[in-house]
Amino acid sequence: MLAYKIFRASEYQAFRRDGHSAGAPIDVTDGYIHLSTAAQLAGTLGKHFAGEEGLHLLAVETERLDALRWEPSRGGDLFPHLYRDLRAGDVLWSRPLPLGPDGHIIGELG
Repeated sequence: MLAYKIFRASEYQAFRRDGHSAGAPIDVTDGYIHLSTAAQLAGTLGKHFAGEEGLHLLAVETERLDALRWEPSRGGDLFPHLYRDLRAGDVLWSRPLPLGPDGHIIGELG
């Protein structure tokens, strides 16, 4: 199953430069990297990234991630949380994540 990480432009640049990331400031504060499933992605974008530009979407295969836990979050839904740095080798693909004026993803996920 694929899970997704959304990075702001500066976070993505640091990830590319360093080859790993502890995530966004909220990830560092919470002690794990917040990921979303395809079904959860729109809610994550609306809640945490509304109105932002320069976002980047990274896809990872959940079965290949050690230290991944599925934990309840919004509405009791289980979200994938990664309890270690996200590494460049974890990423199957990445692409810019353009959003339309309504805040919805333009194009297909992958």
